[in-house]
Amino acid sequence: MHAIESLATPAVARLPRAVVVGHRGACAYRPEHTLASYELAIDMGADLIEPDLVVSRDGVLVARHENELSRSTDVAERPEFADRRTTRRVGRKRRTGWFAEDFTLAELRTLRAVERMPQLRPLNTAYDGRFGILTLEEVVELARRRSTPERPVRVLAELKKPSWSAEHGQPMTELVAAELRRLDAAAPDGTVVVQSFDAGALRRLRADLGDGGPTMLQLVDEAPVDDALVTSVGLRAVATYAQGIAPSRHRILLRDADGALTGVSDLVARAHHAGLLVVPWTLAAENAFLPRHLRIGTDPAATGDARAEARLMLALGVDGVITDNPDVTVAARAELATAAVDAAA
Repeated sequence: MHAIESLATPAVARLPRAVVVGHRGACAYRPEHTLASYELAIDMGADLIEPDLVVSRDGVLVARHENELSRSTDVAERPEFADRRTTRRVGRKRRTGWFAEDFTLAELRTLRAVERMPQLRPLNTAYDGRFGILTLEEVVELARRRSTPERPVRVLAELKKPSWSAEHGQPMTELVAAELRRLDAAAPDGTVVVQSFDAGALRRLRADLGDGGPTMLQLVDEAPVDDALVTSVGLRAVATYAQGIAPSRHRILLRDADGALTGVSDLVARAHHAGLLVVPWTLAAENAFLPRHLRIGTDPAATGDARAEARLMLALGVDGVITDNPDVTVAARAELATAAVDAAA
């Protein structure tokens, strides 16, 4: 059985092979959430591609890192949208900019994607302006088009602040449920896996789509606000509505304030004991994101030894890795598989 098929099985503690999730595509190499980024992730061997979802004014699910658009598109350079600039509180943060919920899909289609972190990924700026904004439907179509019987490709869709959206007249979970049904992707083995930090939204989606609905992962931040989710009681509660957790990798590979690796937690084992898959986020190859001993040089944008971190996470038994660099994790997975064969010979 393919690992990617097993991801949809409820209460599975382990997968035959850890899956590689292209975070926003292969966003270390192309601007995030673009067709080029998703295509490259698949080319590099990703089993899933991961769009973040926000909602347009006319209720369409579109792929953007957040509902504020100025960091990832050229909206600030568009004089026709100057009057859309506004300030609002999103969650706990007050933000000023241009927000997806103020634009129709047709208006969003006129925007062009740009690199969101040019200081760390300057080479990606060569692709600024070349790609537009995609809908969930288009990402699903891409995954299906690129799938083969031997290598299925799926979509790990993250719902961005769905409860906040609902409070502002955009019922995201209802829109997601309707869209998954329309796309024939609402089953456990469907093309789409769903994740969110918002436990209430995942519970509502489970209630709407039932136990036969899509595989779901509870995202877990490293911040103390999510500590309750990773207690034994919290993990058992998650198992009532989701098939796994997607924790910050810092909850597994522990660091001190200076970024030095200080140890490894028992979260993977405890989550498996609760019948949950474990798919941590987000491995990225730049020094800025790596533990201190894996950095090469002092430039935060330089590439360090991310493959070593991927090998460590995989060796600890995680069921997948969400990564900006799918090629790095695919290579680490292959190395461990070869080592296992050699050891058994």
